[in-house]
Amino acid sequence: MSPYLPYTPADIARQAVDAARAGAAIVHLHARDPEDGRPTSSGKVYKEIVDRIRDQSDVIINITTSGPSDPAQRMEGAIECGAEMASLNMGTMSPMGRSSMGSKIKDFKFEWEKSFFTSDKEKIYRNTEGTIEAIARELGQRGTKLECECYDIGHLYNVAYFVAQGVLKLPVTIQTVFGFSGGIGVDPANVVHMRTIANQLFGDQWHWSILAAGKHQTRLCAMGAAMGANVRVGMEDNLYLRKGELAKSNAEQVAQMRQILELMSLEVSTAEDARQTLGLRAAKERP
Repeated sequence: MSPYLPYTPADIARQAVDAARAGAAIVHLHARDPEDGRPTSSGKVYKEIVDRIRDQSDVIINITTSGPSDPAQRMEGAIECGAEMASLNMGTMSPMGRSSMGSKIKDFKFEWEKSFFTSDKEKIYRNTEGTIEAIARELGQRGTKLECECYDIGHLYNVAYFVAQGVLKLPVTIQTVFGFSGGIGVDPANVVHMRTIANQLFGDQWHWSILAAGKHQTRLCAMGAAMGANVRVGMEDNLYLRKGELAKSNAEQVAQMRQILELMSLEVSTAEDARQTLGLRAAKERP
């Protein structure tokens, strides 16, 4: 859907480093098979990406644990790289509408992309209690800070459940996600509602970040920032810089968001600032 989306280790690493130079304190990574761009959980591919980034930047590495059904596979990249952070989806979801989106695409770059779009009516993102617990316990023992991705109100209650069970520890880091199919919508009232429920559940023992899909990315991030949230932008969530103009890199979106935040008289954290805030490993403890 965009010729600018990176999929080789070298291109992903380059865009991550450029995003850090533009002001990102954390880079969130999804690895791709360098041959055909297919999503992969390969620890070897993640290691190549992360090594390239660490050679050039001290940015915080946040690796996804989404993907296959097997929790061990999903953790492979985070474990292989000794990631400081890893994302963790907090509930099972069934995406809606991807097949209709795919029908608008005339030319696919790779054959697998066509089936990815057309078969989605039976697709689920599987995040059961057992899967979440297995990932949280294993990575928690390894000192990896989990970013709890909450696509709906119920996911916040799932976080609270795992805190009560001793699987997750306070303070929790929560990424509230708006506008993705199967999850909560992009209404501004939903941003307020998510923050209200999280405050009720966790008091001052949580760190808030916000992301939103597509054209809503900038608007909801600015709203969240005004309410005290950290913000995430990037081409996983939105392919455009502005209406009708594809972003040529993740760094372009970071630079644009940084300008907006600074115009709002907000200061952008460095990676070391973020490490102290989130309680991440000290520099000497990182791989």
